Amino acid sequence: MPLALTPTVCSGDLVMLVGKDRRTFLRTVTPGESFQCHLGVIAFDDLVGVPYGAQVPTHLGHKMFVLTPHTDDLIRHLQREGQIIFPKDLGYIALKLGIRPGVQVIEAGTGSGALTLTLAQLVGEEGHVFSYERRERMQARAIANLRRLGLLDRVTFHLHDIAEGFLEREAHALFLDVREPWLYLDQARAALRGGGFFGAILPTVNQVIALAERLYDGPWYFLEIEEIIRRTYKTIPQRIRPDDQMVGHTGFLIFARAVEREERGERDDSGESGPDDDLDADLSEE
Repeated sequence: MPLALTPTVCSGDLVMLVGKDRRTFLRTVTPGESFQCHLGVIAFDDLVGVPYGAQVPTHLGHKMFVLTPHTDDLIRHLQREGQIIFPKDLGYIALKLGIRPGVQVIEAGTGSGALTLTLAQLVGEEGHVFSYERRERMQARAIANLRRLGLLDRVTFHLHDIAEGFLEREAHALFLDVREPWLYLDQARAALRGGGFFGAILPTVNQVIALAERLYDGPWYFLEIEEIIRRTYKTIPQRIRPDDQMVGHTGFLIFARAVEREERGERDDSGESGPDDDLDADLSEE
């Protein structure tokens, strides 16, 4: 079901219920059924017509906020079959890939569908996402997650080995969440339009080096390697300070643009600057 756009709760809406302990629950408002948690029971029929942002009592008298979930909430509540790309990385990935309504984007390594969900929301009804996965169980989980959110019509799922190539051509962007992405750069370049956006996520420096070497020597430009560190703070006004714990490393992000040029082959280790080095120097002077 699409996320609610009305100011009040309607039957069939996907809502987020939040108690005083800030635990969150995503539920579909279904006539005749009810929601139950440690704070008590709320009949879904009693939610219909309630303004979003209001509080509703459980049968035990505890009050819970009724809110519309945003993308971060949806991702945190996904049914998972493994690790997902963290929200802090997802937004930046979408930015760097230039995702906007109407574009065609490819991803490989569907997993539980966190990136799929994000891309499907951003490409809109005129765009489309093509998602590749080799593991049938993982793909089934992602399909179920997207179906729950009413986004299946924006995604084509392929159970396909990308070593055999991508089925699409002239894609706006392509993202790889696979263990050895450097093995599939030829396939990725064939699927992308000239100037298309390429991205990948990797957990270790060793993998980043292997991918960077292939990108540096191939038909790619504007190579970037980045890592995003997110730090949260305690929100009590009298003692605002960093939280005691944080998620440190989630992954390295690698981006490049697909271009037409002769491959460099063996890298020049003479100390002379390459095209990307010149670009970095120009940017640092601005």
